[in-house]
Amino acid sequence: MPAGDSARINSVFANGYDDKQEKEESEFAQQAEHLAQYKPSQENDDTGCTQDIEARFITPLDPVVETEDGGRLPVISVDAAQKLNRSRRKAGGQDGSGANGVPQQGDRIHREVVAGREDPEQSDEPDAPLRDAIPPSRTNPLFPSLPLHGPPSYLRSIQSLTFRATSTVLSLAFLLTIVAGAAVNSVPRVLRDVRTRAKLQNPRKRRPFYEEEVQRRRERRAAEKEWVRQQRGRAGDETPSGEKGTGSVPQDGEFVPTEGGPDPLILDVGHYARRVGLDCETFEVQTEDGFILELWHIFNPREYRRPPSPHHEMQGPDIFEKSRKHSGFGETQPFSEENKKYPVLMIHGLLQSSGAYCSNDDDSLAFYLAKSGYDVWLGNNRSGFKPKHVMLDYTDPRMWAWNIRQMGVLDLPALISRVLAETGFPKLALIAHSQGTTETFLALAKEQRPDIGEKISAFCALAPAAYAGPLIGKMYFRVMRLVSPALFRIIFGIHAFIPLMMLSHKILPPRLYSWMGYHVFAHLFSWSDARWDRDLRNRMFQWAPVYVSSESMRWWLGRECFAKHKCILATREEGMLEDQEDEEDDEVVRRATMDREPHVNPRKKLQRNLTSFHSLNERHQDHSSRRGRFAWYNDQFPPLALWIAGADDLVDGRRLLRRFDRGREPHVRVVHSKIIDGYEHLDVIWAMDAIEKVGKEVREVIWRTADPESAAKCRTPVGCSRPLDQDPDIHDDVPMMHSGGRLRMASFSQTPTLSTISTDTPTSPTSQTRLDASVETEAEHDYLEEEDKVFNRRPSEPEFMDLQEKGNPLE
Repeated sequence: MPAGDSARINSVFANGYDDKQEKEESEFAQQAEHLAQYKPSQENDDTGCTQDIEARFITPLDPVVETEDGGRLPVISVDAAQKLNRSRRKAGGQDGSGANGVPQQGDRIHREVVAGREDPEQSDEPDAPLRDAIPPSRTNPLFPSLPLHGPPSYLRSIQSLTFRATSTVLSLAFLLTIVAGAAVNSVPRVLRDVRTRAKLQNPRKRRPFYEEEVQRRRERRAAEKEWVRQQRGRAGDETPSGEKGTGSVPQDGEFVPTEGGPDPLILDVGHYARRVGLDCETFEVQTEDGFILELWHIFNPREYRRPPSPHHEMQGPDIFEKSRKHSGFGETQPFSEENKKYPVLMIHGLLQSSGAYCSNDDDSLAFYLAKSGYDVWLGNNRSGFKPKHVMLDYTDPRMWAWNIRQMGVLDLPALISRVLAETGFPKLALIAHSQGTTETFLALAKEQRPDIGEKISAFCALAPAAYAGPLIGKMYFRVMRLVSPALFRIIFGIHAFIPLMMLSHKILPPRLYSWMGYHVFAHLFSWSDARWDRDLRNRMFQWAPVYVSSESMRWWLGRECFAKHKCILATREEGMLEDQEDEEDDEVVRRATMDREPHVNPRKKLQRNLTSFHSLNERHQDHSSRRGRFAWYNDQFPPLALWIAGADDLVDGRRLLRRFDRGREPHVRVVHSKIIDGYEHLDVIWAMDAIEKVGKEVREVIWRTADPESAAKCRTPVGCSRPLDQDPDIHDDVPMMHSGGRLRMASFSQTPTLSTISTDTPTSPTSQTRLDASVETEAEHDYLEEEDKVFNRRPSEPEFMDLQEKGNPLE
């Protein structure tokens, strides 16, 4: 071939390659700009470079964006993430590689799952169950795609303003409708109280814990007066040793209140902790998609030294990266190696913050566990009272493009990782209530992030929310299911869900706001304050609501997700299959339990369950392939304990327990389960006898399931020093402030009643209290019949749920 022709051919090939390379680079630049925080023309020295460089797959269905300056943007669709990474690889001449040509583990997992190599039976049908769906399917009915918002533009600004305007008007109308419904709903109760007072009777005397409420009110008032008197006497003197602000706090471990007086109703967990001799510090935690969460640490200031302030700041988005070789690992543990406290992380429910665990003075579950000898950490989900993100601001709709899935696969691992890094332990105990259990059950599913189960020694689920209760059939919830996703966004916007609630929280007097909050939520969720300390109710509702996204509420209430399928990890069709199987099983259970053994009291049941946990013979498990073929979880799931509210209409805890009892989850070990008759959804954390019925058992379950090597380094919690086969000493308990030595109340099964217990002789035989606090007295729940009429509730039917008492007849 002539030399001239060869040169021309080479030139053509070179120019063709240059054109192709230029096209691929242009495609990558366009896709990166499409997903960036700002357009290149909008960037300046303050913003830095916000263009995307790659999408990181946290799970095969949860890709987040990493920008050029190392920032993180929230989850995007799988399609958009694939397109970004594909164009990036082509532009850089890479094949299946991440930064610097190094393959990403998330990309590898994603490609393997997409190719079907992990499960050849996966389906691409729109209604395929989650366990069978191919990950790229964005039409999975349980988790539909989130909206994708790009950088700021005139069109997006108009869209945001439009949604803000429509949602302000329509959500206000929705809120006023709910308030009006709550007002109408309260009329029968008001009339009933008026009639009672007209008869010169006190309507409060019908409350189940009336005498205990009176006793506690007297104690609080006496303590407030004593505090004021002491403060006046100290005027002009130096701050006494042990009070807040001193530099030399005695390291004696005693619980000495450093704040007191009248309750000002403020959003400060530390304030309420200091009233009972504890304190609180705040850590910031960054998630893998850039949100900043608040993590509260409860501690005794008389035995703990805070780390330096910079140590409380966020430490980057990479979780589970710290090891024992890291300089900051376990820095917040000031105790000796043999006298540490076992870490406990607590997660709150829907529209709440973890302050809900700190509302009942000494009977607050968080304070009770802290005083019992645990290292208590309170986790808060994204947004909360102070929405924060490393790159986005409040007005950006991308700040609110998330739902329960992101809480589970991103928030929960970040919180667990930070607690383990701070305490230096390989595992922690997890306590969750309501929505906190939902995000945990979601995160531990074998399609999500089951590996975090290896970081949890015990999962204590309070009022577990996996199946919908009968309340989902109420008219206003049924109406919400008729609303299309587009109309839902018009009504409630694409930002925070009804932000007017948070505005009213700021401008209304605290007591009025709490009073309204209680009645609105009571109307919506059909619960009452019958078992709560009513004098503390205003404090309880200072912690709700918090900021949540409209997308997360659409997941709960919209017609596509939870409200339709009535389950978090199974479609409606799967639920119908379960119901059919259960109907067949019920007859087997009835026949097997016709001659069941005499009632086993709760203490013996707890001993038996925990003994079985340490036994090599796993009782009460069905290993048949038929029942376990649709399991949600694998063998990484941690030991599980359940406390189910027997009168809970919001969620169906009994059905979840039935799932475990009947062998549908062969890898899940239920170390303890308890159905508490008469309890409503919030009673598991707020009832006046919740410590007796829930708290003490939680305390023991955590300790008995802890890793022996870790437990050997920790102090033994109060109430857990005796062997498991012995009953705890009822006098070996956490002291109640200002109680004069009075024992903690023991629910309805007390002998004699608390009102007759002498505070001068707490150890006298007449003041002994029975441990078996779940045995109900005759006619205890009569008052509930009247409430059923007021709240239009169906009476609960008794069911025999504990198949352990005679083994599992379904095996």
